[in-house]
Amino acid sequence: MTDFNKILEKAKELESKMKESQKKIKNIQAEGTSGSNLVKVTLNGENEMIKINLSDEVMKEDKIIIEDLIKAAHQDAKTKIKSKTSEEISKSTSEFGIPGLKFPL
Repeated sequence: MTDFNKILEKAKELESKMKESQKKIKNIQAEGTSGSNLVKVTLNGENEMIKINLSDEVMKEDKIIIEDLIKAAHQDAKTKIKSKTSEEISKSTSEFGIPGLKFPL
């Protein structure tokens, strides 16, 4: 019976750590770039775009090129956010020895 109680305690501890990580993740930011830094997009940990910067140079380009550069910068930022989020979750769950536990994005 004590083993079951230990499992419950660990589950509660894991839940607490995950909630703490989720709060930290909300504050994570990542900047994605494209076109040799002509376009910069900043996302937060919830994948919300919080900033976009278009250089004066890029504004001289055709609309379709600008759109593609924005998409590329956004994708770059998403990749960085995913990596940072996984790192944060790994920090919280590493002591529990749960292989492959990752935060779903």
